[in-house]
Amino acid sequence: MQSLNHFDPAHLDTLAAAPTASAQCQPELADAKQKREFNKLQKRLRREVGNAIIDYQMINEGDRVMVCLSGGKDSYTMLEILRNLQRNAPIKFSLVAVNLDQKQPGFPEHVLPTYLDKQDVEYHIVERDTYSVVKEKTPKGKTTCALCSRLRRGSLYGFAEEIGANKIALGHHREDILETLFLNMFFGGNLKAMPPKLLSDDGKNIVIRPLAYCKEADIAEFSRLMEFPIIPCNLCGSQPNMQRQVVKEMLAEWDKKFPGRLESMFKAVTNIAPSQLADRNLFDFAGLEAKQAELLAGRIQAFNVS
Repeated sequence: MQSLNHFDPAHLDTLAAAPTASAQCQPELADAKQKREFNKLQKRLRREVGNAIIDYQMINEGDRVMVCLSGGKDSYTMLEILRNLQRNAPIKFSLVAVNLDQKQPGFPEHVLPTYLDKQDVEYHIVERDTYSVVKEKTPKGKTTCALCSRLRRGSLYGFAEEIGANKIALGHHREDILETLFLNMFFGGNLKAMPPKLLSDDGKNIVIRPLAYCKEADIAEFSRLMEFPIIPCNLCGSQPNMQRQVVKEMLAEWDKKFPGRLESMFKAVTNIAPSQLADRNLFDFAGLEAKQAELLAGRIQAFNVS
């Protein structure tokens, strides 16, 4: 058998269909119908994560992937699906779960260690009091997301180097990517979202988003059936009038009224035509006359060939 150093599309059917190895990962379901529906959902998520990994070459042979675990439905699902794929992948890679304890008042510090110990997952809890910094620096009435995100990202990037992780996995899904796209268009004046794979500005870290192809509704249902011990974020989740929440509601309404619209919009993110936009850094509009002259000269030469 040919040796591989990355996920191979030829193995995707095997990865999606492979059974979960550990009984402790399987939820207790009421009846055969519910079990069938759960298996279909799990296979769909595995296939979508597998496709994203393959399309963007997110994970290669020997990678050490730091899975950022917040205690929310998305990061729990990401860790579980990656563990599923790891058991049957044609390559060897390691996973290490990392939670950033930001010292929010009332944060249940025991929940994640108890869960991860039960699952026999390698993990680290990183303690950084970013909560106090965010509350001190954020003006009253302003959202905390931007500063919180920067501080959290910096802490996680630095810790990845400490533990020798060469990939950092974040749990953003399809709707997160679309919400960011519209937020940037509406309020930032730029056309950008969240890429499935990203090199950090300092060049030291590669960030991957294995859930990029997954629907939030599927993740929520999987999380419910798995009965993950969800930890709510009281720092940002309780803020009123957040623009991201407004955009989320807009997309949810579109999805309800116009089935397939979100799928089409996400496809557009992966199918960009720079010549049909207006960014002079992406397309040489000033050089169109020269290109036209070159094409016309080529046609004339071809026409004159006897």
